[in-house]
Amino acid sequence: MAGNGRETPGLKVEIAETEGVRTQVRVGEVVFGAEALAVIAGPCAMESEEQYLEAAVAVAQAGGRCLRAAAFKPRTSPYSFQGLEREGLRLARMARQVTGLPVVTEVLDTRLVEEVAEAVDCLQIGARNMQNYELLKEVALSGRPVLLKRGLSATIEEWLLAAEYLFAGGNDQVILCERGIRTFETATRNTLDLNAVPVLRERTHLPVIVDPSHGTGRRSLVVPMARAAVAAGADGLIVEVHPDPDRALSDGFQSLSPQGFRDLMQAIEPVARAVGRSL
Repeated sequence: MAGNGRETPGLKVEIAETEGVRTQVRVGEVVFGAEALAVIAGPCAMESEEQYLEAAVAVAQAGGRCLRAAAFKPRTSPYSFQGLEREGLRLARMARQVTGLPVVTEVLDTRLVEEVAEAVDCLQIGARNMQNYELLKEVALSGRPVLLKRGLSATIEEWLLAAEYLFAGGNDQVILCERGIRTFETATRNTLDLNAVPVLRERTHLPVIVDPSHGTGRRSLVVPMARAAVAAGADGLIVEVHPDPDRALSDGFQSLSPQGFRDLMQAIEPVARAVGRSL
């Protein structure tokens, strides 16, 4: 064990626990960890009914498989837009009905887990809450699959131990999401650690997806890093898409337009085929 960076043997998320069988996680009718890639997309934040439904329809028409529905937004500044909150849950239900796509949304508070779980198909634990252990315990009991994002400065070991909290709570329907880590580099918002994808596929049986939007923080880099993520073996992507990114209330600088998202879906298709995957 010395020298390989591992501290805790025998995790349930480890490959050894499943004799090499990979877990497939079902979100609605979409399967993560299967041969087909699963792409989640939608705005960084829900801003209005018109904005969200326009984005949701654009995602569905371009081949997205799940909707990103950010109703509650954890923001660094208390003065930044915090999302539509409970109104966003109503819009999530509406968008699912309009598009037929399952919905993924972040939950921030243990008191809201049950309410959010009733409205959506998958609960997201954001980077800032990866080590919020009481929230992990509550989400584990929700009966919903969980999208677990890597913390801003978390090691892979710490990330897997966060996933272990979900397993310990009886929920093995976990999708891991690499979304970039904080380093000394300032040319990009974060440093997208694509090493994590093959490392996790070696160490775990869980599906692994990549967020090139937060991972780079730059719209022009989203498509190249999406291609790279697929080439590295990711089981899917989560991408920010906004009808008018330059007027977005949150993270417009890293969001794709509907046309940009269509371009992304076309760009990753040949890479997917090259590594034996499909869209």
